[in-house]
Parts: sequence; C-alpha cells; structure tokens
Amino acid sequence: MRSLYRLVDEHTAAGRRFAWFIQALIVLSMVTFTFETIPDLPGGFYRFFFAAEVLIVAIFTAEYLLRLASAPHKLRFVFSFFGLVDLAAILPFYLATGLDLRSVRILRLLRLVRIVKLFRYNRAAKRLVKAFTQVRDELVLFIFMIVILVYLSSVGIYYFENEVQPDKFKSIPHSMWWAVATLTTVGYGDIYPVTAGGRFFTFVVLILGLGVIAVPTGLVASALTDIGNRDDEPTAESPPDGEKRSEER
Repeated sequence: MRSLYRLVDEHTAAGRRFAWFIQALIVLSMVTFTFETIPDLPGGFYRFFFAAEVLIVAIFTAEYLLRLASAPHKLRFVFSFFGLVDLAAILPFYLATGLDLRSVRILRLLRLVRIVKLFRYNRAAKRLVKAFTQVRDELVLFIFMIVILVYLSSVGIYYFENEVQPDKFKSIPHSMWWAVATLTTVGYGDIYPVTAGGRFFTFVVLILGLGVIAVPTGLVASALTDIGNRDDEPTAESPPDGEKRSEER
C-alpha cells in the first residue's frame, strides 16, 4: 500500500512518472472528446472513444481515491480546488445524467506546474501573487469604475440607437453587450451604431476602452518591477556576491 501512495507523491521519481502519465491521459481524453463531436464517423470510432473513456475514468478514479486516502486532511482535500476538479472529471460518468464535463479535465493540466517545480517559474508565480496583492486596492477600485463605465456606455448608446435599431438596442441591459465588446476593444461587429451621434459616442467609448486594458496592465507591471527590484536587493543577512567571494578568500 505504501508503494501505491508513492505514486501520488510528486516529490518521488515514481510519482513524477505517474503524474506525467496522468497528463498524457488528460490530453488523450481531450482529443477523444474533440473527435466525438465530428458527425458521421464510422461506428467503430465511437466504440473506441467509449472504451477509452471507460479506461481513462477508471484510472482517474483510482488516482482520486489514492489521493484521498493519502491526504492527511480528507475533507480539506475533497473541497480543495484540485480535489473538486478531480471529482468533477469523473462524477458525471457515474451519474450518467447526460451532463458532459470532460472538458473540465483541462484544468488538471495545472498540476504540471507542481510536477516540474522549476525554481524560477515558482519564484515568478510568487512574484505575480505579490504583485496582485500589492495593487489589490487599486484593482478593486478600477473594476468598480469599469462597472460604472459599462453602465454609462450602455445608457448612452441606448438613447442614441434605440429609435433606429429597436431590435438590437431593445433596452439598457441589451445594450450592455455592445458596451462590453466596445470597451474591451473586441468589436465583434454583430451590433453597431448607425446614427452620427451613436458613432461619435462609440469613438469616445473606444478611447476610454484603451485605458480599460492599459491601466490594470500598467499597475501589475509596475508592481512586478518593484517586487523584482526588492527581491534582487542584497540584505544584511545576504551580502552581495562580491563580498561573499572576498570573505571566502
């Protein structure tokens, strides 16, 4: 039993090999899930896809049970992010409700970061978390301002376009789709203004939309730079490399 537990311990060589095997199964599952949507395939393909699904679910189930048995805190594992993802990847198959959540398994590929454990990527992830924490208040305020801006944009375009395009700009809530697509500079083109006032208003909203992307990007980039500079500064406990070399001599 102890050797089985070592399979889910990603700090061991066997655990890393098993983890890579699981990643391969996840990719295989996504491939079969994708090809199943192709119409008019020969029946043999669908039988193969079903057999592969049964095998993959059986292995995922064994992995889930092993992780649950080896977890020091069972409930904490069950309600953890990866615990819920693992459960969501296999539960629909057993419930047979017709709900297909196999695409959720793609989230399990995030385990790849925990397997590789490259120091520099781990360090970069910590810096990113610190950066978001450092500018958390600014981001919350900016998100609140974006919500207000989306609402005002919806109100404005509604009054400009409702009379000439009542089917597309039926109400302010219907206009919010246009506001979000325009402020994010996506511009799907499914709905667009035709009046002169609406087009000028759209120009203003597009200019404001540039800041929707630029401001949070600048905040996070500035925080990352600041954190990177602080981490690179020598501390009293860690003298510069030149001093270390002179002390060693």
